[in-house]
Amino acid sequence: MALNPGAELNSVPSPVKNVTTGNFVDIRNEGWTQQYLPDLMESEAEVFGNRTISGFLSQVGAEEAMASDQVIWSEQGRLHLSYNADHDGTTDGLFTIDADADGLTTTGAVRVGDTVVVSDGDSTVKCYVAGSYNDGTAGLTAGQVQIHPYTAATMVLAGIALDADDVKIFVYGSEYGKGTNGRGASIEPSFQSFSNKPVILKDLYTVSGSDASAIGWIEVSGEDGQNGYMWYLKAQGDTTARFSDYCEMAMIEGELNDGANAAVPEGTEGLFAAIEKRGNITTGLDSATGSTNLDEFDTILAEFDKQGAIEENMLFLNRSTALVIDDMLASMNSYGADGTSYGVFNNSADMALNLGFSGFRRGSYDFYKSDWKYLNDKTTRGSVNDTSAGDATNGLGQIRGVIVPAGVSSVYDQMLGKNMKRPFLHVRFRASQTESRKMKNWVTGSVGAVTSDLDAMEVHYLSERCLVTQGANNFMLIKG
Repeated sequence: MALNPGAELNSVPSPVKNVTTGNFVDIRNEGWTQQYLPDLMESEAEVFGNRTISGFLSQVGAEEAMASDQVIWSEQGRLHLSYNADHDGTTDGLFTIDADADGLTTTGAVRVGDTVVVSDGDSTVKCYVAGSYNDGTAGLTAGQVQIHPYTAATMVLAGIALDADDVKIFVYGSEYGKGTNGRGASIEPSFQSFSNKPVILKDLYTVSGSDASAIGWIEVSGEDGQNGYMWYLKAQGDTTARFSDYCEMAMIEGELNDGANAAVPEGTEGLFAAIEKRGNITTGLDSATGSTNLDEFDTILAEFDKQGAIEENMLFLNRSTALVIDDMLASMNSYGADGTSYGVFNNSADMALNLGFSGFRRGSYDFYKSDWKYLNDKTTRGSVNDTSAGDATNGLGQIRGVIVPAGVSSVYDQMLGKNMKRPFLHVRFRASQTESRKMKNWVTGSVGAVTSDLDAMEVHYLSERCLVTQGANNFMLIKG
């Protein structure tokens, strides 16, 4: 009977005093050929710093529980009355008010006796409303009003051309003669109702019982504070941090299914989608050409004046846009070469020059500027901003920042039955007295607490949430 050693049996000493790959312990399986023990660095190098991108919503919003499949909120309509209208091509002074978003053509709240300002962009005229379809004026059809100028015999002579489209009309008062009757109809306040639905997010981490009980030679660490020589601690911690980021990114990037594709779920409306639909978009603050100047900011302020005119706003920007704004603000200093004189930035000649700005005031608005890691990270929006063409044909894919109003808004809470003060952004998560789905995790398997005969540990993650973007008209998306 012959004894055959295994192919890698280490039973024969080296015939000469020499270092070979067969008589040296190789922990990296790379065939070391030197006899000196390496200086083993046990700690894992954290070359990417803090790798998580969450934290944006915690700065600008709040979290609240809900016990429904849908959250509904209402927002106030505008107080004053303004309309677009078309001047009739044949009848001087007859205007048809444009249809609203629901396709209804009415005179809105323009009533007989109102005094209005009419402008076609070239001429602006003060006028009196002599007839309105809603007031029963004979000869008028739905959506029509009869308007006469104070300073001319006809609207044409006053400068409003026949067949002029998109004429602006707004009510500034009324005028009645002595001894006349009062108004024939009241104006009912309007509101807009919006809704969103929570989306369920899930994740899973699995490790076998053998791997969970094996020690490694690398000392691991992570964002959640895990440490030790157990590699599965690293993997589980990374899964937890990744899922936490997914919960925030889903609230930012979420999209509702518009019915075009039956193969996808209903979705949820995220921050970017809400601003795209109900907010403002600017392609100014151009980081590509470095052409940002105060004129572009003044255009933004003019738009905010038309909306809620909220005084304090936060700028969350990617790196290139933030630097361009810094350069713009530095260029406002005319006392130093290229805007880098001492004193203006609270600097001295013996310290490093600070060329960054954390905030500034323009007009009656305060802006607080912050870098948004999500827009810079090469594994999230940073990669899209690098590759997206951003042209009008494909849709402006590059999102370079967002302007978020600070403070709170007053809304009617359907569950509590009263008005509540809430941040403009807040996350709603499903919860009841017995179940909270804000950030839920549980362990199954036979490793640790035994719940089944599976020789593994399964860590399950679940969250059910949606984002409420109130007053999206006060937000602005910076694209390019």
